[in-house]
Amino acid sequence: MPRRAKGPRLYLDTTRGDWIVRDGALIVRTGCRERERVKAEKFLEKYLGKKHRPTPSSSPMIAEVLAAYGSEVAPDKPSARNIGYNITNLLKWWGDKRVADVGVKSCKAYIKTKTPAGAWADLKVLKASVKYWHEEYGPLDSLPLFWKPELNGPKERWLTRSEAARLLWAARRYQHMRRMILLGLYTGSRPGVLLSLRWDQIDLDAGMMLRRPRGKAEDKKKKSPRVRLGWRITAHLRRWKRLDGAEQIVCHFADSWHPGARQVSNPHGSWAKIIKAAGLPGVTRHTLRHTRATWMMQKGVPIWEAAGFLGMTVKTLERVYGHHSPDHQEAAANI
Repeated sequence: MPRRAKGPRLYLDTTRGDWIVRDGALIVRTGCRERERVKAEKFLEKYLGKKHRPTPSSSPMIAEVLAAYGSEVAPDKPSARNIGYNITNLLKWWGDKRVADVGVKSCKAYIKTKTPAGAWADLKVLKASVKYWHEEYGPLDSLPLFWKPELNGPKERWLTRSEAARLLWAARRYQHMRRMILLGLYTGSRPGVLLSLRWDQIDLDAGMMLRRPRGKAEDKKKKSPRVRLGWRITAHLRRWKRLDGAEQIVCHFADSWHPGARQVSNPHGSWAKIIKAAGLPGVTRHTLRHTRATWMMQKGVPIWEAAGFLGMTVKTLERVYGHHSPDHQEAAANI
């Protein structure tokens, strides 16, 4: 019995040191070097979009389902870039399987290959893709049952002032990351917002920063209100602007290998080096947002004002960070 053909996948050509797309017997060169994995993943996403012409089926290959979702739904999502990463991850393991192969047992097997949170993020995209196919190109013989792992509760890791100083010192050779760290500590914005931040989103005279690009619609789940800039971060921004000149991206990267500045989309490598040098294991980029929220609570900033500053609901801020407030449970303790 012939083996099922696998969907298009990324492979590293170790001989030439670049990424290729293998589509059955077809090999397509991406033109991306080994260190340009993110660029290669975007190439694969575009390749899937051009190649795919969905044919209605009640028992499709998962590669077909992901391709349809990736080309028809994902581009209109605010998290399109992240969905592209999820689809790339899913294709490595699920690409040669059919929707009928999805179940509790196969989901558990997949989760063993990654962290529970990372695996579930991938599986949520797979679940949405299957639902979309069922509605647009189905119906499916039956909707598969997805299994969700037990995830850890909300992370409460935050940085002390001395730890923040160590982190900034460790990032001194990575100026794009140093900028992201300072902006994260002073504005509490999400890492994705900071990495895509453009200079036209910052009004230095008014001391305001737009968290989303001009003209972009608000995400229904993740609010991104404008934020007032304090005098310390404004001073940093004025200096950076003088250095950048006509550059458009605030947290840009440039080196001898890549002439000209470019946006940083996936700084996992540099972040890992910074964390190791700072001696802060377990600290993630999102820790910067946790830190800002915690510092505001510790300083007694009114919870409604802090929530508006962070783009967070009062309920969430009170539940996750309220215990850091100096007045937390004070009335109850003094009765």
